[in-house]
Amino acid sequence: MATMLPSERMRPYAAAFRARFLRLLQYRTAAWAGFATQCWWGGIKIMILAAFYDGASTSAASMPLAHAITYTWLAQGLLVLLPWSGDPEVAHAVRTGAVAYDRLRPVDAYALWFARSAGWIAARVLPRVALMLGLAGVLLPLAGFGDWAWRPPAGVWAGLGFVLSSLLALLLSTSLVMLLNVAAAAALNERGINALAAPVVIVFSGNLLPLALLPDAWQAVLLLQPLAGVLDIPARIYFGQLAGAQAWVGLGLQGAWLALFVLFGRAAMDRTMRRLDVQGG
Repeated sequence: MATMLPSERMRPYAAAFRARFLRLLQYRTAAWAGFATQCWWGGIKIMILAAFYDGASTSAASMPLAHAITYTWLAQGLLVLLPWSGDPEVAHAVRTGAVAYDRLRPVDAYALWFARSAGWIAARVLPRVALMLGLAGVLLPLAGFGDWAWRPPAGVWAGLGFVLSSLLALLLSTSLVMLLNVAAAAALNERGINALAAPVVIVFSGNLLPLALLPDAWQAVLLLQPLAGVLDIPARIYFGQLAGAQAWVGLGLQGAWLALFVLFGRAAMDRTMRRLDVQGG
């Protein structure tokens, strides 16, 4: 048998990613509804931050208000990037027994689920972050609300580093979603694990509050924990808080957690699939 080229081996997974991505891009109403909701909550969070900075010593703050405002818009735009729930398509397949088909396909089941989940996340986040950037980065300055706007990155290299870090964040988020998928397959229900994951992800990713505003004694641990790589590390690179060698350290942390979660998720999925019983016929 002739050895398959790497590009040929990746073809079914690329097709799975593209099919899921393009299918979900058709739900434009959902994207607009999510964007409107995120704008509303983003405005509320910014007003709370402004009141906090107005009543506190700004010289003692570890992040300027302008950065905190941009961080908030960035967090709202990337909200659906957060791995706070498993892939609903996988959960449905587990409940209905359709997961048996993935066990029989001549492909790697983990890689197939990973590609589908990555397409699911990317298709939801890209339209919303583009709309958020258009509103907060373009329309607000034109309307005279520059102080409340999404500011540009610290420089060209900061912008490029942010793009690279965001791609790693997408993969890291997908690897965490895969753990939720495996847990749902093992428990035959996704509700419990999703309910437990959501508050942890919102707090420790930096979505609720920029991690830099939390106590200084916690900063080293907060930066090293994996959820920082989903939002906080890309944001710090964007602002230039992580630059040069520090930016590479941040990217390395994202890559290390990604590799660890992929290895652990693959082992857990193999174990779960071997023990999975599908009834019906």
